[in-house]
Amino acid sequence: MRRPQLLWLFVLLCICFPAEAHQVNLATARVGLADGRTVSVELGLKGSDVDRLIGTKIHDARQDAVDPAAVEAARAAILAYMNTHLAVTGGGTACASGVAAILPDGDGVIYRNSFACADVAGDIVYRSTVLTEKDPAARQVVLVARGKSETQALLDAGNTTVTLSAAPPSPWSTMQRYLLTGIEHIFLGYDHIAFLVAVMLWARRLVPVVKIVTAFTIAHSITLSLAALNVLVVPSRIVEPAIAASIMFVAVENFFSRDVDRRWRVAFLFGLIHGFGFAGALREIGLPPDAIVPALAAFNVGVEIGQIAIVALMLPVLGLLDRLSMVGHTEPVRAARLVYTVSAGISLLGGYWLLTRVFEA
Repeated sequence: MRRPQLLWLFVLLCICFPAEAHQVNLATARVGLADGRTVSVELGLKGSDVDRLIGTKIHDARQDAVDPAAVEAARAAILAYMNTHLAVTGGGTACASGVAAILPDGDGVIYRNSFACADVAGDIVYRSTVLTEKDPAARQVVLVARGKSETQALLDAGNTTVTLSAAPPSPWSTMQRYLLTGIEHIFLGYDHIAFLVAVMLWARRLVPVVKIVTAFTIAHSITLSLAALNVLVVPSRIVEPAIAASIMFVAVENFFSRDVDRRWRVAFLFGLIHGFGFAGALREIGLPPDAIVPALAAFNVGVEIGQIAIVALMLPVLGLLDRLSMVGHTEPVRAARLVYTVSAGISLLGGYWLLTRVFEA
C-alpha cells in the first residue's frame, strides 16, 4: 500500500462511536447543594474497580457488564466501603446521611445518597477517597451543582475534598489548572513524545521543524476541540492503537526518506489522530460547564507549551551530535547511523504499544 493510502486509512479509522459508561480507574460524581443545606451525591464506578476495591465478583469481563443479582448480593459490602471513604461534613461535623442506594449501571454501579447539613454550621465539604485510596494514579471527577451554577473539581490521592458552600473558582484559576494539565499530559505522554522525536530526526533547519510543529498543532487542535465538545467522540480502543501505528509509521519512514520539508503533511494527518488522544486525557477531568472555552483553550495552550519545550530541547542535542560527527567533513552532518538506531528503537516501542493496545481493547 502506498504511503498516502496508508495515511488516509488511519484517518478513516477515526469514526464516531459512543463512549463507554464507566472508565477504569476513574470515578465520576455529581454533588448537588440545594436550599436548606441539603447535599445529594451520585457516584459511579466501573464494576471491575469495585471488584478490585472490595473483593467482590460483580463484573463479567467477557461481557463488560455487571450482574445485577451480584450487585444486590454485594450491596452491604459496597455500602460499607462507601461509608468509610465518602462523607459530607459541615464545619467538620458529619451531616446526617439518608438511605443510600446501590444500583447496577451497565458496566458499573451507581451510589446515591443525600445528606442533611441544616443542623451543622460552617462550610459544607464533600470528602472522598473512593478509588484514590487504593491507587494513587486513580482520579475522581466531581461535578458540583449549586443552584443554576455548575463547576468541576478533580480529586486524587493528594486532594480529597471539595468545599461546596465556598465561592466557585475564578476563570483565571480554572485556566491555570487546565494549562498545567496540558503541559503535564505532554511530558507524561511518552507516545506523543516518541512521535515528535521520530518525525524530526532528519531535521537540520528550523523552517521544516516550524512547519511540522505548526501542522501537528493545527490538526490535533481540531480533533481535540471536536472530541472535548462531544461533537465527534472516538473510543480509546481505536485511538490508542492508531497513535501507536502512527509512531511506527514515521519511525520506519526514516529508513526510506530524508525529505523533512514535506513531513508537515504526515504531521498534520497523524495530528488528527493524536488530537483524539489528547481529548481522552481531557475527558478524564472534564470541562467546567461555566468555563468550557477558556478551559479548552488553556489545555490546548499547555499542550503546545509542552511540545515547544520538547522541540527546544531536542534541536540543540541533535545539533551537538552533528558537530561531533564532523570527522572527515567540512560542516556538521547528520549521522545516518544515529537516525537509524533511534528510529529502530522507536519503531519497536510503537509495535509493542500497538500489540498491547489492540489486545487490551
